Amino acid sequence: MTRRGFLASLAAVKAMAAPGNKIRLGGPVFLKSDDPGELAREHRRLGYSAAYCPKADPADSVRCRAIEEAFKKENVVIAEVGAWRNMLDPDPEKRKANLDYVIRRMELAEAVGARCCVDIAGSFNPKVWYGPHPKNFSREFFDATVENCRKVIDAVKPKRSKFSIEMMGWALPSSPGEYLELLRAVDREAFGVHVDVCNMVNSPARFYRNAALIRETFSKLGRWIVSCHAKDLAWKVEMNVHFVEVIPGTGEIDYRTYVTELAKLPTGAPLMLEHLKKPEEYEQGKNYIMKVCREAGVGLF
Repeated sequence: MTRRGFLASLAAVKAMAAPGNKIRLGGPVFLKSDDPGELAREHRRLGYSAAYCPKADPADSVRCRAIEEAFKKENVVIAEVGAWRNMLDPDPEKRKANLDYVIRRMELAEAVGARCCVDIAGSFNPKVWYGPHPKNFSREFFDATVENCRKVIDAVKPKRSKFSIEMMGWALPSSPGEYLELLRAVDREAFGVHVDVCNMVNSPARFYRNAALIRETFSKLGRWIVSCHAKDLAWKVEMNVHFVEVIPGTGEIDYRTYVTELAKLPTGAPLMLEHLKKPEEYEQGKNYIMKVCREAGVGLF
């Protein structure tokens, strides 16, 4: 190799190592252990540098501290604490109980230093907590969501973690523009953005133009993004529109655009595999994303 060639190769290696050109990839692990150290090492063994929060009670400060320290030692960030309760349940008692649960999950995210606690805004559907309902795009829904987000944040007053809402195709926010409006209305420093590209794809136009949707999302919301989900979408051809979640690499989501935009973020938001059925599927999805990253010149922490 010539000196010029060597210097060019060295520059390329340095570029790959630059913090602004790398992402954190994560997913669930299937190790039968409750030990934070073992779990953190298992993430590293699988090539992950981000994790879902292990089971813990926010009141158990010893365990929360052990989780934070064990994962930090392995350079694995706790990407998110999932809340997954309907903060807009039509039953007032259930709604209050759900909101109390979300607040406890936000407390856990803060206790372990997670990037975020994430939930969906909810639904007015009385039977399916995340289901469709005609009022899910109403002003009432939007205003109630703003109030709920403020309640969670004001109850915990997080300094390290953010509260975030995941976009959905049949409830607010369902687009980057709607999320931007929600950010402005909530008006809290501790409110962040959670990105799930597949959840925004609710029409053939968005399905075929998902690369443009991804670029719009990162352009409008990038500086607030705290965590992202990784899955894929395929179109099951019927007499009406039917998208199905599939393993990354077996659908139509433009992962090259996804990881390239993600790598530009100053926030270092993790990309978390989810909704797959077994370890082998997670391994397949992980390997595909890693392959796309190599081809796109995006490094992995």
